[in-house]
Amino acid sequence: MGTTGEQLGVMKLSDALRKAQSLELDLVEIAPTANPPVCKIVDFGKYRYDIAKQEKDRKSSPAAKLKEIKFRVNIDEHDYLTKIRHGEEFLDRGNKVRVQLQFRGREMAHQEFGMQLMAKVKNDLGGMSQVEMEPKLAGRNITMTLSPLPANRRKRRFAPMAETVSPNGKDAPAVNQET
Repeated sequence: MGTTGEQLGVMKLSDALRKAQSLELDLVEIAPTANPPVCKIVDFGKYRYDIAKQEKDRKSSPAAKLKEIKFRVNIDEHDYLTKIRHGEEFLDRGNKVRVQLQFRGREMAHQEFGMQLMAKVKNDLGGMSQVEMEPKLAGRNITMTLSPLPANRRKRRFAPMAETVSPNGKDAPAVNQET
């Protein structure tokens, strides 16, 4: 195959090498198992770069993304459950989850409360994940990374909130009226 993509047909090896040298390019074997073997006249450095770029693109696409959930020490129970449900959802989709707990001001004086909260998160998401990086204090943050378990071993503890539909068809809690 020539430099512009046109096919040059079946050639002797010496003729192909001479043609490549006259164009100041390289003769690269593309399909060695074909009969006759398929070669291409290209710049070998550029060819290797393109192959490496294709490999990188192929590897990066199916990789798990890293999602993040941020907590504060004095989080309300409802907010906590909402964030845990989000964490389960991320893990269910096969993403890794970074759990970050942020201290502000005087909260740093009671870091044990932060570690207790991280232990609770680790326990609550234990059916969906395994700890990749244990909770670690870095500055004013405690960070922990969770990776999803294989799909057949995942067990959700906090189901997504089900929406109830009232008899009149509007989204509202259904009310049982007895007379």
